[in-house]
Amino acid sequence: MRVRFQADADLNRHIIAAVKRREPLVDFQTAPEAGLMGLDDPTVLALASSEGRLLVSHDRQTMPHHFAAFIAQQTSPGLLIVSQRLPVSQAAEELLLIWVASEAGEWTNQISSLPL
Repeated sequence: MRVRFQADADLNRHIIAAVKRREPLVDFQTAPEAGLMGLDDPTVLALASSEGRLLVSHDRQTMPHHFAAFIAQQTSPGLLIVSQRLPVSQAAEELLLIWVASEAGEWTNQISSLPL
């Protein structure tokens, strides 16, 4: 099964737009579409998990800690932390590479950073 992405509220919306522009078939839900605005990290992780979506975030400060606590209790489709210094075009390319070259199950309970 293909990876389905969930943007955290802090993710640069230009990254999402660039991914969708390059490949309209990518399932990349924005935070407003998922109702994530203003929610705490554990709730965001739970909602992304309930929908089987790999969470994509810029939050390097708190999200990894919450992710570790989350996967100690339940399964997660995974977490990608995108560097804020990464150009939008490169972030989009790497997300598209993940979408094309991997299966959703490969990311289960995994945390990774972009750039890869």
